[in-house]
Formats: sequence, structure tokens, C-alpha cells
Amino acid sequence: MVSVLASQHIRDSNSGRIAALRRLLFTLLILPFAAAAQAQPMHGIAMHGEPALAADYMHFPYVNPDVKKGGKVNYGVVGTYDALNPFVLKGMRTTARGVWDPEFGNLLYEPLMSRSADEPFTLYGLLAETVEWDADRTYVQFNLNPKARWHDGKPVTPEDVIFTFELLRDKGRPPFNGRLNAVASMEKVGDHGIKFTFNEKANRETPLIFANSTPILPKHAIDPETFDQGGLAIPVGSGPYRIKELKPGEKVTWARDPDYWGKDLPSKVGFDNYDEISVTYFLQEATLFEAFKKGEIDIYPDGDSNHWQRAYNFPAAENGDVVKEAFKPGLPSGMLGFVFNTRRPIFSDVKVREAISTAFDFEAMNKTLFGNAFTRTQSYWQNSALGAYGNAADERELALLGPAREKLSPEILAGTYTQSATDGSGGDRKALGKAVKLFQEAGYKIQGGKMIDAAGKPLAFEVMTQNEGQEKMAIAFQRTLKLIGIDMAIRTVDDAQYQARSNSFDYDMIIKAYTSSLSPGAEQVNRWASEAKDAQGSFNYAGVADPDIDRMIEALLQARDPADFQAAVRAYDRLLVAGHYLVPLYHIGEQWVARWKHIGRPDTAPLYGYQRSTWFDARVQ
Repeated sequence: MVSVLASQHIRDSNSGRIAALRRLLFTLLILPFAAAAQAQPMHGIAMHGEPALAADYMHFPYVNPDVKKGGKVNYGVVGTYDALNPFVLKGMRTTARGVWDPEFGNLLYEPLMSRSADEPFTLYGLLAETVEWDADRTYVQFNLNPKARWHDGKPVTPEDVIFTFELLRDKGRPPFNGRLNAVASMEKVGDHGIKFTFNEKANRETPLIFANSTPILPKHAIDPETFDQGGLAIPVGSGPYRIKELKPGEKVTWARDPDYWGKDLPSKVGFDNYDEISVTYFLQEATLFEAFKKGEIDIYPDGDSNHWQRAYNFPAAENGDVVKEAFKPGLPSGMLGFVFNTRRPIFSDVKVREAISTAFDFEAMNKTLFGNAFTRTQSYWQNSALGAYGNAADERELALLGPAREKLSPEILAGTYTQSATDGSGGDRKALGKAVKLFQEAGYKIQGGKMIDAAGKPLAFEVMTQNEGQEKMAIAFQRTLKLIGIDMAIRTVDDAQYQARSNSFDYDMIIKAYTSSLSPGAEQVNRWASEAKDAQGSFNYAGVADPDIDRMIEALLQARDPADFQAAVRAYDRLLVAGHYLVPLYHIGEQWVARWKHIGRPDTAPLYGYQRSTWFDARVQ
């Protein structure tokens, strides 16, 4: 018996030594190769799946790679400016367009990687030539392009990247000031690498946010002490254009940098085609359009259906010198609406918000103001597989929702819920009766022609509008609410005041648009998460703080499998709809743009629609 036990002990010892030896060999010989294989420098990174373009791609598929650069373009915008720093609250209010502006092509500052507009969320090399990460995305390493240069000729360095993240943490506005909350360590690797190791606050999108949504700033050209003081001193950037001339509040002229370091990068071929870009500021939309008609402005994006149908009867449009085009991007609807500020006690009750939404006569407004051109928006990701509208919650989604499903009506869970519809008369008694019943459930009643609460206080609030178009929609809403004793005041303010009050949440109700993409991610935190509720400058205009919404944002951020991601976004969509945080308006489904014919464009438009930064002056071709 002793010999048997001894033999067993020897076998166990040998087995243990063999296992230990195997572990040692794996650690010393196999693991380094596995890690290296996993963290090979890559030319691109996608939120889900792999980049569509191979490492040897020559250009994005939606550009004209043979375009001849030259000429100029004149843009027009409504508003003004008095600063060149969009990264701080003081400068955010009236910052000049183009400094950090994807629509115009990030003329001055650049991110580490460039986004392809033909994929849901994929990034390719720009300031960073390659990127590395592990399977769980616990870290990301950006390897800077050795050719990257600032406008003054100095190289872009890892020290610049580290300086940027630290400066924006200390001086920046949301969401820039919170980026390092997800970082356990930030370090320089070799001559050109920067490695971010993440903590538990990071998610799978964090590396992409760091890569594309953060500008890289020059350490040698910025004084941290004065960074947040605004002003019009011309900054040093790394982008394709430099500021040529400033007319404070009126105009900015940009000149293409002939020595731009990145002009031959695959992600830059076919972009930045004008020698000169001017951005002129107008106080009113009508004045801007008149300037377009005269040829002083070259491109006019149009979002007004009546205007699009009726305003282009001037000679240049009739003889073909002005071209009208409608683009159909493959994107979800997004959401435009009257947003309730739930920080206000009168809007803290979801039943009150639902009642006010029910009273809104969209059909009358659509007929009167827009000639029935628009479709009512029913969810935040309508017209896509990510949207809840038209799609019933499956078991995967119900499991994600958990107890939160009790908040949702059977119609919302079934994907059949729609906003209250009317007969379009502007005074539909049936719809108004439904709204009054909801008010009664919330403790209100009509007395003396006024909607009053249990304490006898009349229900009254103000909507802040920014322009004539918003004001017209508010007036239509005002008329209907007055029929059931609700006093809605309207205050139209200038651009500077609108931005300042938006930043500080100083309003009862506001009209805002929320764009939706096919890869919603960290931007949702800044719009709807509890942590953004009281962060001035955030986009949580509704003041939402709901643990279930926070959970769904986290679920969509952490999803690896496309089916899990879809389920998380749909569940999130249902919770937003059920919360009645805004009164939904409409979506177009098309992008309307008019341009003078000397402005040319590539033959194809990508998934995200037309890209102004790929257009060109056809007179030099």
C-alpha cells in the first residue's frame, strides 16, 4: 500500500512538474508570439468587425482621386464668432467654423485617425500611421506618422498627444475633459508611440473615440495658463489649411497649405481640394440665401421643404447655373423635437410630458407650414435595423431590459407605438380630450379656462427658439396648447444667447436635433447619461438621469456581437421613447443641397451622404 501511494505521489509530482514546465514554456515561448500576433500594428480599426479597406488601399471609394486642386469655395453660415477655441466653454459659445469641424473637413486641427464615411464606424491612419490593441481592447497604442508636422514645421510627437489629453482634462469642456477618466496609464512608447491602458470605465468604443474625436494640439505653441481665455490669436495646427484672414464676427478666410504633410495619405486623397475657403457669417437665414442667389455663396444646404420646393425660381436656378440635388444617405432618421428640460419641476412627471406631447397637432403643422412634406418621427433610429419602431422586442432584448420592461407599454415592446395623431384641424377634440385625461392622471384639471395643478398653479412655460423656422413651429404648438388652458410663451434669441443658455440649461423647452448613426456609442453618454445631466456644456438637454438608460448605453458600448449590439440599441430606443423627453417632430430622409455649377463633386456619395470636403472647383479641372 505504501509503495502504491509512493508511486502515486511520484506520478503526481512529475505531473505537477510537467504542468509547471508547460506553463513556463507557454509564458516564455508561445505567449509573446500570440500577443504579438494579436497586437500587430494595423492600418485601421472598426467598431465591429474588420475595416472594409485593405492595408494597401489607395483612397476612400467616394472621392475623385484624380481631382485637380485649385480655385475656391465660399461657404455661408448663420451666426457670428469671437473665438478660435471650440474646446472650452468660454470659446464654445461663438467659435469660428472650420477649426475643429468635420463638416468642413477639420481645416486646422486633426485627430489621430480619419473616419470613412462609407462604413458605420471605421477609422484609418492620419496623424497616427498605425494602431495596436488587444482582443479585449484593454489598451490601444497609436504609432504616429514620422512625417506628421505642425504648420511651423515642428514634428507631431507623443508629447503633443499626452499634453493634449492632459490639457483638455484640466481646461476643456465636456466631453473632452472626461476622456482620461477611462485611462489607467498613458505613456510614450519608443520615438513615435503613445499607449493608453484603460480602466473599468472604458468600453470597446473608447479607443475609437480617442482616435477620431479628440483633436491633437501642439505643446510648444500653447500656454496652458491662457488656453481657456478664448481670443482670436491664430493657432498653430497640423491640418490642410491655415487661417489667411480674419474679420471678427463676419468672415474667416482659409488658405490651403501647399506644404501640408498629409496630402498624399490614402485617407486624404481627394480631399482638401480648394486653394481657398471662405466662411461668411450672416445674421439671418434669409440674408444668407439672398447672398447665395447672387453667387456670393457657392453651396446652400436646405432643410425647409417649402423653401426647397418654392424658392428656386430665380434666373440662375432656372437656367442651370444653380444645381439642386437630393442625396439619400443610408442613415437612421435621428430625432428633431421640442425638448423638455426635466430639471424644471413642471416637467419632472413623465405623465405631464406625455400629455403635452399628445396635445401637439403635428398633422396641422405639417399641412400648414410644410405642405405635408414631412414624415413624423416615431423613434430615434427609425428606418434602420437598430430602431425599435416596427421591430418587436425579442428574448435577447427583453433579457437586457430586465425589470425595466415594466416601464414600457405593450405597444412600445411590440414596436407598434406611434405618436398621437390628429385630424389636422388644429383643434382635434378627440386628441385634446386624450391629452386632458392624461393631465388629470397627473393631478391637473381645467378651471377658469386654465390648466392648473392640485395647488391651483396654472401650467405655463417658455420655449426658447433660435430662428424664424423654429418660431413658426412653436407658434403652431402654442395655439393648440392654448385650447386646453396651457400658456406657452415663445422667446427667440440671438445665436450667442442661444448657445450660452443651452450650455447652462437655462430654458424650459428648447428645439434640438439628435443625429443618429449606424454605430451609436460614447456620444450617447453626453446626450442622455446621468453623469452628463449637470455637466454644463453637455448635450443632455433634457436633464435625463435614469439608471436603466445608463445600463442600455453601457450594453451597446460593450457589445461585441452584432446581434447583442442591435438588441441594446433597440432597448435603449424604447426607453427614450417611453420617457417622453421630447415632442417628436419630423425627418426628411434626404439631404437637400443647392450649389452653383462651378462647384463639382465626386460621382458617388457614401453611406453617410454628401461630403463637402470632397467637392472641388470645376473651373480648374
